[in-house]
Amino acid sequence: MIYRVRHTTRYAYGSTVDLASHLLHLLPRELPGQQVLAAEIIAEPAGSRRRDGFDHFGNHVTWLFVDVPHGVFEVTGDATVDVGFAVPPPAAATLAWEAVADLARAGGPAAWQAAEFTFDSPMVRIEPAAGAYAASSFPAGRPVLEGLLELNLRIRREFTYRSGVTDLSTPVAEVLRRREGVCQDFSHLMISALRALGLPARYVSGYIRTYPPPGQPRRRGTDQSHAWVGAWLGPEHGWVGVDPTNGVVVRDEHLVVGWGRDYADVSPVSGVVLGGGDHRLTIAVDLEPIEATAAAER
Repeated sequence: MIYRVRHTTRYAYGSTVDLASHLLHLLPRELPGQQVLAAEIIAEPAGSRRRDGFDHFGNHVTWLFVDVPHGVFEVTGDATVDVGFAVPPPAAATLAWEAVADLARAGGPAAWQAAEFTFDSPMVRIEPAAGAYAASSFPAGRPVLEGLLELNLRIRREFTYRSGVTDLSTPVAEVLRRREGVCQDFSHLMISALRALGLPARYVSGYIRTYPPPGQPRRRGTDQSHAWVGAWLGPEHGWVGVDPTNGVVVRDEHLVVGWGRDYADVSPVSGVVLGGGDHRLTIAVDLEPIEATAAAER
């Protein structure tokens, strides 16, 4: 499936910003199952210096330095991406979850890229209560993907999606107690639970296709960033994406921007400004199949 995604972030400041330095995670990754056909970042002010590169996790990063006084900063990531991730292996054919945890603990050539995702991170502490919640999905000897799929569905069924009741500082323990939140909360919860069992889990940031209500047109700018979990199945099968907000495996309706230990590693826009005072933040996201985009423009 080919998609066009546009993600616009706009800061309107209460007073003039004299200097600003921004770190942007807005360009999708090239991956097996995801080909970036075109991508650009448009900023206003454009900035006096810009550098594009990759972070520790291999995500595409843009560093932007703005040294002209401004009252508004607006940046848009615009990309066309062909998505179609492979079907996961049969769940029963994957390693026992304890074997995966042992491999991650041992590290070495077979697991070095996975081992770093077994530890605490700034926004995801390993909570024993989260591990206890996950434990019923991982009885002794169970194939790891069977346990992951069950836990993914349990979070979808037992937690309520409700915006405004949490924020980015809400700890995993609070999400577990409240049983409600948004995609970042459910992803952080699942990551904490898996790490508590010794299983590598990473935070994946991107977008998911949405559908308008029956008989109604799509509303422009109303899509949002999305988050889900990358879980390691061992060196033979690698990583699989699971979305606890929707209880599904990632296939062709998710678009990956990047991944890290938690949200802080892949925040779309972060940085430091000199001046500005209070600000008003506006975010608009559109993710559409390219056929729908072309039809709308005709």
